Amino acid sequence: MALHPTIAAVTDRIIARSEKPRGEYLERMAAAAAEGPRRAHMSCSNQAHAYAAMGGDKDSLVAEKTPNIGIITAYNDMLSAHQPFETFPALIKQAARAAGATAQVAGGVPAMCDGVTQGQTGMELSLFSRDVIALAAGVGLSHNVFDAALYLGVCDKIVPGLVIAAATFGYIPSVFLPAGPMTSGIPNDEKAKVRQKFATGEVGRDALMASEMASYHGPGTCTFYGTANTNQMLMEFMGLHLPGASFVNPGTELREALTVAGTERALEITALGNDYRPVSDILDEKAFVNGLVGLMATGGSTNLVLHLPAMARAAGVILDLQDFADISAVTPLMAKVYPNGLADVNHFHAAGGLGYMIGRLLDAGLLHEDTKTVAGDGMELYTQEPKLSASGITYAPGPTESLNDKILRPASDPFQPTGGLVQLTGNLGRGVVKVSAVAADRHVIEAKVRVFHDQESVKAAFKAGAFTEDTIVVVRFQGPKSNGMPELHGLTPTLAVLQDRGLRVALVTDGRMSGASGKVPAAIHVCPEAADGGPISLLRDGDVVRLDADTGTLESLTPLDGRSPAPADLAGNGTGVGRELFAAFRKNVGLSAEGASVVV
Repeated sequence: MALHPTIAAVTDRIIARSEKPRGEYLERMAAAAAEGPRRAHMSCSNQAHAYAAMGGDKDSLVAEKTPNIGIITAYNDMLSAHQPFETFPALIKQAARAAGATAQVAGGVPAMCDGVTQGQTGMELSLFSRDVIALAAGVGLSHNVFDAALYLGVCDKIVPGLVIAAATFGYIPSVFLPAGPMTSGIPNDEKAKVRQKFATGEVGRDALMASEMASYHGPGTCTFYGTANTNQMLMEFMGLHLPGASFVNPGTELREALTVAGTERALEITALGNDYRPVSDILDEKAFVNGLVGLMATGGSTNLVLHLPAMARAAGVILDLQDFADISAVTPLMAKVYPNGLADVNHFHAAGGLGYMIGRLLDAGLLHEDTKTVAGDGMELYTQEPKLSASGITYAPGPTESLNDKILRPASDPFQPTGGLVQLTGNLGRGVVKVSAVAADRHVIEAKVRVFHDQESVKAAFKAGAFTEDTIVVVRFQGPKSNGMPELHGLTPTLAVLQDRGLRVALVTDGRMSGASGKVPAAIHVCPEAADGGPISLLRDGDVVRLDADTGTLESLTPLDGRSPAPADLAGNGTGVGRELFAAFRKNVGLSAEGASVVV
């Protein structure tokens, strides 16, 4: 089917906007690729240091005739999504040797868990960890002895940081290898109910703990459709995973076979073979547009509104919030996965998953089919599903019909006609709101504001019974310059209780929510942020604000002229739990609308 005119127009706009930085980027990558295999330019002493611990692989490395894979791993055994990566390097090395090649762990990158740090001081390092991951991966690859790279990462900031690194080293072919989601625990709606009951004091901490432990119960990614699983979707839509790799559970034969197949494919696409596929060719404007379409069609995490612009800039591609809004307006919401529905990602995968979605989006003209991917040319490859055979992975046509229309629907009969992500503009700045899980009668909220400078103050006011009328809760000084832009996910149960009591409530913040945000309208990432003197710093208790997701506006109806920005005591934001180390990040970080990055 012909490409949808809006998808074509947005792509052309991005190409025009990116002409200079993209051109300069491709020139750099071409110059690096022209140097040929990296090891050939190193001295004997350099190489001896790199191969000293490689045992029987030394001869192959010295001969320089077969590829050497650099493994960048985010393994740790505290983070359930990354614990399975413990065994991946040995498997990768075994697969490489079987193909006559070699593999080395080039470096490790930090992988923090937002689930552990939610509401804690450590969350203030979370967003900046993305840039640290990019830097750490860059250090690993700087040894310059690798013909391909394999990236092992899953969660919130990890995959975006790894993509930034992969793009920066874009002349090196790379494949991203996921670990997969944990098996399903208690239903997500049951977990949410217990959280709300705890917020109102109906149940104690013992009941809350039992509920949480039954939900997050084993190795693998959390099963709700938050940022981690949105990342995995993106890697397929953008052609950096093998087809069908994202949502296969850890510890299964198919998961292991996909890791072997990913290793074999990485070896095939190096400059030493006949199908050289550098990341710089894969991560072009069309790939990012496909990623945006996937984000909207699945109702993915709002955190990717921060990450995608940063990832794109590393490849010389410039995205704007308007691109997100325009693509959202024409992309149907085809999936209902918690928090947008009751199903989890395992149910989504069983219903047809990404292969089904990509096929139907191609049929609707909403995806660029003519893209380069690690698997080959064209997104049609990603409509297939992997099967386990005696010889390894084979591919068969994926489902063309949804196997559960309560979870997954065709583009012609979606859950909603649009993706549900709306750009907001007005006299309070720019931001976004995700309405895919918000009832239609809550898309417009006009009310007096209550202004807070942290989420704990909101919770304290709630416990004191201070919210008795329709209210827009403003939580400011939560942007990257203030305190690293922590997620305010802890406010979700509180605001949901107020809404369930019949109040019309909304959140306005220069901070983040997360992929787990849900049914309460939230204007997030508002910029310029309060610490930058943004208009949100001018609001006072009692001012009337209108959040209108239908028209895409965020306005103070109370005049703000002549006011001075509210002062904020940020002294306490600079110390404790490692915050001292990130002062330079807070000082130099860019606007949230541009990715809130320090390194790109």
